[in-house]
Amino acid sequence: MDDRIPSVRLEPWSERDAALLRALNAPELMAHLGGPETEEQLDRRHRRYVELGARPASAGRMFRIVLLPEGAAAGSIGFWEREEEGGTVYETGWTVLPGFQGRGVAKAATRAVVAEARAAGLHRHLHAFPSVDNAASNAVCRGAGFELLGARDFEYPPGRPMRCNDWRFDLRRP
Repeated sequence: MDDRIPSVRLEPWSERDAALLRALNAPELMAHLGGPETEEQLDRRHRRYVELGARPASAGRMFRIVLLPEGAAAGSIGFWEREEEGGTVYETGWTVLPGFQGRGVAKAATRAVVAEARAAGLHRHLHAFPSVDNAASNAVCRGAGFELLGARDFEYPPGRPMRCNDWRFDLRRP
């Protein structure tokens, strides 16, 4: 294990994580995702995250990222199903609070979510779609062992076009 990468634990998203979601809605954290969401949008997102945990694990999960040994909530990460031209794949995305950025937390959490998606066992590939302008998230993908498939047009949130990189991880790879 790389000593420079911190230890994290992924805890299933729960009702108590609404305050974390609000903290992750800061303008600087949402700059590549269309900007901060309204309270109503946050409430809907929180419900979706909680409800995803009630479905079979193969449908995906959202997690709170917990930095160890401190036990501090550092952000969120998850994986979920997404329809692509070749069929259904998993997609992942994460956000790390400013006080924990630059320390390898996102990379450690991404490696952990790869293990969760692999254990779910339904789909072969896990994709990430960071904006081409989001150097930090692209570096996380590279450092976590994802393969860059190239840039493509994407819509996120719905109705907002963006240019993103399509990173793929083969979950069958050892």
